[in-house]
Parts: sequence; structure tokens; C-alpha cells
Amino acid sequence: MDYLLILIAYLFGSLNSAIILCKMMRLPDPREQGSGNPGATNVLRFGGKKLAATVLFFDVLKGIIPVLAALFLGLEQAIIATVAFAAFIGHLYPVFFGFKGGKGVATAFGVLLAMNWMIGLAILATWLVMAMAFKLSSLSALTAAVLTPLYTWWLTGHDITTAITMLMSILLLWRHRNNIRNLLAGKEPKIGSKKK
Repeated sequence: MDYLLILIAYLFGSLNSAIILCKMMRLPDPREQGSGNPGATNVLRFGGKKLAATVLFFDVLKGIIPVLAALFLGLEQAIIATVAFAAFIGHLYPVFFGFKGGKGVATAFGVLLAMNWMIGLAILATWLVMAMAFKLSSLSALTAAVLTPLYTWWLTGHDITTAITMLMSILLLWRHRNNIRNLLAGKEPKIGSKKK
């Protein structure tokens, strides 16, 4: 049962909302537009606020649902954390889309919110404060990613969960490596700007 749920979580995470919704709306593939990232921020640039919000909602939801299923089944915390990680990895490396997915911010938020709502609230507050201050989605996500293991350790004290969130944070930083270069060069586009 544990291994099956982990597999299902990965497959669920592999359902990329940006690609699927853009195809349904007969819009260009987000992997071929703007930043090339199939995520809400990139969709916002060419698909508008409503579609971007819908993408964000489903990317968060696909992180929440597998974790809630694991909690409902009363599984051990280590298994719950592994299920969360599987859903996150599914978004980054989706089997349905040639293992080329998004950066994982929204799905990471979803799994962490489901594991512990206080962690989710702390991450959301961090992202919002940074976004309001600097208008840079990537900087907001990177700041939240760096602080997430600290929030997890402080609020749960669970070593395995903290280790898995640390691994998620490292992967988030890696997936944002181009954004980091752009931030250092002062070339990162602001939230809502058009990237050509």
C-alpha cells in the first residue's frame, strides 16, 4: 500500500496543469513561450490572470491531495513525507511530458501545506512579503525555499520530514538556477511583465 501510494503521488504530480490547461484553451504550449517554464508565472505572461490562477490552484491541489490521502490512511510520518516528495518530483520530472516539468514551487507549497498548515502559512507569508517588496516571483520562491527546512524543523521537530524538505529546497534552487543568474545580473522580469 505504501509503495502504491507513493507511485500514485508521483503520477498525480506528473499532471502538469499549465500544459494541460493551455492545450484545452487552445493557447501555445507554455514550454515554448516566455521563460519556457510550464508554471503559473509563465502562463500569466501570455495567458492572463485567470488562467494563471487556475494553473496555480491545480498545481497546489495536486500536492495537497496525495498527502491528505496518506494522512487519512494513518501512515507513518516518514511515508507521508515520502508521498509528498513523490508528488513534488512528479511535477519536476513528469512521466507524461518527457520528464520536463515545472519548477515545483506551487506543488511544494501544496504538499507542505497538507503536511502542516503552519508550515504552509509561514511559506505563503514569506513569499507574499518578498513579492510585495521586490515584485520578483523567483526571488520570493527562492527565499521561501531556503527558509522552508528551518520552518519544518521548528514547527515539527521531525528529522525525516525536515531532511525531505531540505532536499526539496535544494531541488527548487537547482530548478531556479537560470533565475538566480538573471537576478544577479539584474535581468529577472518582474511579476506580470511580458518576457520575449
